[in-house]
Amino acid sequence: MNGSEELVDAWLPLPDIAERSGLGISKVRRHLEDRALVGVRRGERNVFQVPELFLDEDSKPLKHLRGTLTTLFDAGFDEEASIVWLFTPDESLPGRPIDLLQAGSKGEVRRRAQALAL
Repeated sequence: MNGSEELVDAWLPLPDIAERSGLGISKVRRHLEDRALVGVRRGERNVFQVPELFLDEDSKPLKHLRGTLTTLFDAGFDEEASIVWLFTPDESLPGRPIDLLQAGSKGEVRRRAQALAL
């Protein structure tokens, strides 16, 4: 079991994201290539899945997720570590970085992510 398994409540495989969003599977894959979304292989069938909270109410990538992920990747994080960081509660925020991004508040989350690179 990887670290994100215990932190993330709900996961979606790519076909489910494509169906919910109406984007089609190729557009969902493009979001992964562009790092607007990230996911990991999980479960006994090792299916690639994305945390559900990475999507907005229309099942499209959160507006501020891509820039935050870029900041984390620049700090040396990989996909798994980025998911763990976004879903780990931080008392000083308060809450989890992903919850702030869901609420449209990227500033403090990005500042914390940038500080990781220093």
